[in-house]
Amino acid sequence: MSIKLSVNLNAVAFLRNRRNLPWPNLINLSRIALDAGATGITVHPRPDERHIRFTDLADIRTLLNDEFSTCEFNIEGYPTERFLELVEKNKADQVTLVPDDPRQLTSDHGWNFEESAEFLDPIIKFLKKGGMRVSLFSNPVSYGLKIARTLGADRIEFYTGHYGKAWNDMAKQQEELTKLEEAAENARILGFKINAGHDLIISNLPLLIKKLPFLSEVSIGHGLIADALEYGMRTTVQHFLDVLAMSTIHANNEVN
Repeated sequence: MSIKLSVNLNAVAFLRNRRNLPWPNLINLSRIALDAGATGITVHPRPDERHIRFTDLADIRTLLNDEFSTCEFNIEGYPTERFLELVEKNKADQVTLVPDDPRQLTSDHGWNFEESAEFLDPIIKFLKKGGMRVSLFSNPVSYGLKIARTLGADRIEFYTGHYGKAWNDMAKQQEELTKLEEAAENARILGFKINAGHDLIISNLPLLIKKLPFLSEVSIGHGLIADALEYGMRTTVQHFLDVLAMSTIHANNEVN
């Protein structure tokens, strides 16, 4: 089974919002990414709308419905009442819940499942009742995963930011990989499907997949959009997909 690629458009929207103009065009770039083989679009609508605007969600949903009906809409964010209204209205296929403070520049840590269980329980029930798959953002640790399982979440998305930031320190990179491998294996044993995201790029995906060949999906934004500025969205998405496919083949061959 191939690892799916969901393209995070926050960086595109952030660039667009520097001017009161409709470019770069979020929908056109989504179309190019999906036509190139990406299997989903990810957005993180923050309360201040500093990148993705609430009004963008309906346009993305329409694109998926009309042209890419087999692709998925992954909406991530902190589950405020407004956020829950947005994911329900725009029919998210997957909702990734993150414990962000609205003032954060970007997601940089996962849930403390023990402390947050009572808060998350009714939210997860609400989302699943609405037919949405629920993924919980997690630090690369095993502690608390059993609690997450009892809450009824479908997936765990492991935060790979510390791994990504160690791009120039191989010893630190290996240390972070070990944490991810142990936590992901424990999550898999508990019955979760595993997603990963944050600071993933062409050069660090192969090592990650070597340790986690059973990944279901990676959500990639900043690194992919940076490459797209140089090589174009279509070529970049295809390059990422090639790396995902080849890394998975190599990882499975080593196992066998």
